Formats: sequence, structure tokens, C-alpha cells
Amino acid sequence: MDRIKNYLLTYLKGMAMGAADIVPGVSGGSIALITGIYQRLLDSINSINGENLSLLLKLEFKKFFKAVNGSFLLSLLLGIMTSVFTLSKLITYLMDEHPIPLWSFFCGLILVSAFIILKEIKRWHLGVVVALILGIIIAWWVTSLPPTSSPDAIWFTFVAGAIAICAMILPGISGSFLLLILGKYEMILQAVSEKDIVTLGVFASGCIVGILSFSRLISFLLRKFYATTIGLLSGFMLGSINKLWPWKIVTQYRTSSSGEQKPFLTENLWPSDYLQKVGEEPNLGLAIAGFLGGILLVVGIDLLADYFKKK
Repeated sequence: MDRIKNYLLTYLKGMAMGAADIVPGVSGGSIALITGIYQRLLDSINSINGENLSLLLKLEFKKFFKAVNGSFLLSLLLGIMTSVFTLSKLITYLMDEHPIPLWSFFCGLILVSAFIILKEIKRWHLGVVVALILGIIIAWWVTSLPPTSSPDAIWFTFVAGAIAICAMILPGISGSFLLLILGKYEMILQAVSEKDIVTLGVFASGCIVGILSFSRLISFLLRKFYATTIGLLSGFMLGSINKLWPWKIVTQYRTSSSGEQKPFLTENLWPSDYLQKVGEEPNLGLAIAGFLGGILLVVGIDLLADYFKKK
């Protein structure tokens, strides 16, 4: 019964990661860090190595599944895929129709998460502070980059998958936002909607190559420079607020492949300037409710995690 409960909990955490990864600006890695499965995820990915892959060639599937912590990875992947295929339309709808409370929710979630994660650092030193500031600067810069036009070649879809998946396991830097910068976000969403197996297969292959390479680097850094790495990852999360800020004005549009006008460049505004410059209500009450909702969700998860640790 406990095993089923653990699988279900991992599945739900995967759903949360998948829902986050759909939104350009929120990282599934942040959710993994918040929910306490980040290190386990990295360890499980890193266990997919030459020695364990040789078990597949010997057709020893059961041993391979156990060696790579298959139950955990499968539960997590099923949760992620469930969100990607079932929540993409809902998230897109909320982004279009109710952006201010949605972005406010994620602002609250990410801000409080970064501070909770920083509590894990037992001994602060100059390196941690520098890493934290550097993380904020890098994330702020990345989230300020405009989308670009990119090659339509299938090889670039592979490259985009490899780059995006690295961000998906990096707290604070959104894989879907990098896809937006690379000009592949709409194409991948369209492929998901149309069940385009070829495009999704090439993209998934890039993801596999990227995640197997990058997770080893992150694991090494956490093992050797834990406090500094946590400072850097928390900085990434704090810097991503630049992208998540709810009140924006579009300064430049672009025409999508379907002929629609899409925001290209945006500028952050204070709520007090939003009505005057955009001509819409800033919905401050809904924004505060969303912000507090994000905070309460993370605090609730943190308290729940502490409860399970003590049991």
C-alpha cells in the first residue's frame, strides 16, 4: 500500500512538473526542487549509463528497470506526459484570458520556493553570495532575450530538444521559454496537439541526449560545491521573476506561422501604470490572491515534506 502511495505521489509531482514546463517562464526543475525529488531525479537519470544499458542488450529488462530506478522515473514521466497532453489547452487559455492572476501565482510560488531552498544552506560564504547574484543576473538576461527565427530543418528540432531539456531540469530557467527564444515553442505545441510522431520523436531524442549529459554536470556540482550550487540555482529562480512579472506592455509584435499577431517584445510595468499604458485594469485583487495562492501551495508542500520526513 505504501509503495502504491509513493508511486501516486511521484505521479502527482510529475504532473506539477509537466504543468510548469508548459508555461514559458516556469521551470519543471523548480517544482522538482520544491517537492524534494530533485536529487533523486538527477541520480535516477545518471544511472542510465553504459553498464546499465548493457542489461538491455542482454534482454535483462527487469534488472535494467530496477538499476535505473524505473518505477520512480516511469511514475514521474507519466505524470509529466499527463499534464503536457491534458493541461496544455487549459494553461494556454489561462495565459490568454487570465494572465495576471496566473503569472502572480507563479511569482508567489517561485519567490517563496527560492527562499525555502536557500534555508538548506547551513554555512554561508562569499562564494554562495556571488553564485546567488550571478544566478539572478544570468536568469534576468536569459528571460530578456527576444524570440528569434530558427531553421526549419529537422536537426534543429533535435538541438532545440537538447537545449530545452537542460533548462527543464534547471530551477528558474524555463525549457519552454528557451524553446520560445529558439523559435520552436509553437511548433512543438502544435506537434503535441496534432500527435505529430516524427517531430515529437526527434525532439524527444534531443531531450534524451541533453538530459543524460547535463544531469551529470549538475550532480557533480551539487556533490562538490553544494552550497554554492544551491545559491546559483536559487538565483536562477529569483531572476526568472523578470519573465513572470504579471504586468507587461507589448512593445513589438510578430506574425506567427498561422498568421496571428503574437507578442514579440514586452516591457514590465508597475500596476499603477498598467491602466494608463495598456488600457486594462491591473486586477490587483486577483493578482494578490494568485500570489498568496502560490505562497500557500509551496508552504503547504514544505510542511507536508517535513511531516513525511519525521514519520
